[in-house]
Amino acid sequence: MKIPHASFHRPAAAITPRARPLPFGFRHSAFGVRLSAFGFRRSAFAPRRSERGIALIIVMISIVVLTILAAGFAYSMKVETKLARNANSEAELEWLGRSGVEYARWVLANSLLDPTQPYDSLDQPWATGSGWLGPTNNPIAEVQNPFTLGRGTVSWKIVDLERKYNINAPEQVLQQVLPQALTLMGVAPGDATPLVNSVLDWIDPDDQTHVQGAETEYYQGLTPPYVAKNGPIDDISELLLIKGMLPEIYYGISATNFQPSYYSQQRDRFGRQQNVLPAVSVGLVDLFTPLSDGKINLNTASAEVLQLLPGVDPIIAEAIVSGRAGEPDLSAPGMLGPYRNVNELSRMPNIPREIVQQLAQYCDARSKTFQVQVDADVGGYKRTFYAVLGRNNQRDVQILSFYWK
Repeated sequence: MKIPHASFHRPAAAITPRARPLPFGFRHSAFGVRLSAFGFRRSAFAPRRSERGIALIIVMISIVVLTILAAGFAYSMKVETKLARNANSEAELEWLGRSGVEYARWVLANSLLDPTQPYDSLDQPWATGSGWLGPTNNPIAEVQNPFTLGRGTVSWKIVDLERKYNINAPEQVLQQVLPQALTLMGVAPGDATPLVNSVLDWIDPDDQTHVQGAETEYYQGLTPPYVAKNGPIDDISELLLIKGMLPEIYYGISATNFQPSYYSQQRDRFGRQQNVLPAVSVGLVDLFTPLSDGKINLNTASAEVLQLLPGVDPIIAEAIVSGRAGEPDLSAPGMLGPYRNVNELSRMPNIPREIVQQLAQYCDARSKTFQVQVDADVGGYKRTFYAVLGRNNQRDVQILSFYWK
């Protein structure tokens, strides 16, 4: 009996299929296939839950950081684009502002053409910004506000400056008017004297100090130091530079937080201190102007400004304001509506005749100086322009100043 060779006979259990070749970098291990060449492996064990959470957090942080960077870049590009577009509109905005001033000059010039209205009042188109202007044969009878010009839009507002008292009046006049204004505002007499004299020192051309006033020597000791103007006030905000001037006095209690300690304090008959509220809520900025012809327009001045005039108390001031209200009657000129001249104040029974004659040297029914505000807009890019106009007659309306903010 022939025994087969061992090399030709193997037990069935020992016969195994040939292992399938693996790609480069992989090899068999006891726990599965391992990517040994690259440091990765597929283990028979699943990844831990904490490892999956950390990976998710890293991904979320990366997304948030990238989102923030993308948003910042987009916003930066938007700002740069808008700045470039606005830079191209600079010249157009300026010409729109100047066009608005020219339009205001035209309105003020043509306001003198109506012979039935020899006065300037708050119900006229130059003040309201709407309505019919001049006679019916005027080339442009109705004013436009706002109006469109090219790609832009222009809106305008005109305010006469004769509605306020001129802060550059002669010193002897200011010595009477300024104390009256501070009294109306509730400033104690002890505080009013140094403030009035400091204003006079600011305006007068010399360096001689009034009693309790202030000249350059005082202002040089401040931080930062500066010198006294020693000349007419060009901008009413110069009052804020003067010794003793407080925001509550300049702007008024209606525009600031009122502090009773800043104003007069009186005591009753038991010696207890009483705070006295000011008679009016306006400030010096509402009462005075650095530019005007020196006379107050009875048709545009407020009751507070009228009380600065000699002999005008609150009752007379309110009578003047109420007397100019209403529509004028063409069948009885001067009896209703705005005053055509100062003598028409006599139509009010509660205004004494001697007061009417006295006011003739301080008041008028016309205005000659106007401030114009022009708001220009080009595709959402806006700018506000200001101008001061001096009107001498229909053919002579001069631009005294022009600037923008």
